[in-house]
Amino acid sequence: MSNSSDSRRAAITSVGHYLPEQRLTNSDLEEMVETNDEWIRTRTGIRERRILGDDGKATSFMATKAAQEALDRRGLTADAVDMIVVATVTPDMLFPATACMVQDNLGASNAWGFDLSAACSGFLYALTTGAQFVETGQAETVLVIGADKMSSIVDYTDRTTCILFGDAAGAVLLEADDEKGLVDTIHHADGEHKDLLCMEGGGSLNPPTHETVDKHMHYIHQDGRQVFKFAVTRMADVCVEVMEQNDLTNDDVQYLVPHQANKRIIDATANRMGLADEKVMLNIDRYGNTTAATIPLCLFDWEEELEVGDGLILTAFGGGFTWGASYLTWAYDGADPQWDLPRSVL
Repeated sequence: MSNSSDSRRAAITSVGHYLPEQRLTNSDLEEMVETNDEWIRTRTGIRERRILGDDGKATSFMATKAAQEALDRRGLTADAVDMIVVATVTPDMLFPATACMVQDNLGASNAWGFDLSAACSGFLYALTTGAQFVETGQAETVLVIGADKMSSIVDYTDRTTCILFGDAAGAVLLEADDEKGLVDTIHHADGEHKDLLCMEGGGSLNPPTHETVDKHMHYIHQDGRQVFKFAVTRMADVCVEVMEQNDLTNDDVQYLVPHQANKRIIDATANRMGLADEKVMLNIDRYGNTTAATIPLCLFDWEEELEVGDGLILTAFGGGFTWGASYLTWAYDGADPQWDLPRSVL
């Protein structure tokens, strides 16, 4: 999907994040399941992950914190927001939408919003969705948030999944720019493999019962070997696809911003693109897989390294299967977030 407007692009104009204070280290997991630090690090790249805890805080809490930080760093108040899209697979409730709770928490009285579920590809899908409203002039300021409390659906007796996931939120502001911003996006989906990465319980197919709880159907189920096999090829393929579609060489890509699921998948993607290690954003060692939050967390961690005009490729692969890649040009100096954005297109 190429950008339909050459005169109005959706640019990321601020980034915010939230990380819980509690850390769950590999050493901690050694006390909980049969695993060890070396095994986890060599196979995933993860050393620790953050956990929100059980004190009544949920996904909307983290999403609100990340969104408020993005607004504060841009120097905007919540009433400037027209739209809120929250990518998550761990909503506070099935309804109302987490986006509505964030809207209320922020006091964003002029905004409407909704949740988007695409697993680990959720932020990319949400970014594309929000960008459409900016590009067409239907919205001026859009909050796109990726947030997941994965600890709420992880079985901490299952060593194949509990080592992978953490809790976090990341948010970006989208505004119009006449030159920089989202250039192109390619998305894919393949429901044939839906059973390889899923949560079977809690929906209309398997509503909650004593039986579904006893069978651990309300936790993540993953066939790790099969998911890895698909992810390692699909994520690399779609990145090459978006490069070819936009006539990009590896010199045109300043950074790869990959979903942080497994370092071996990330390395394979970068190698396929011909990118050196220093061009790859990595924080999986500190946060684990935070599902929809991984890409905006990377943008937050690296934004002071980014320069106006830098070419970024964002990519993800998740349950569904869903996967995709976006090519964008960076629009602001991360060292000074409260910058003056050109408004010649408005």
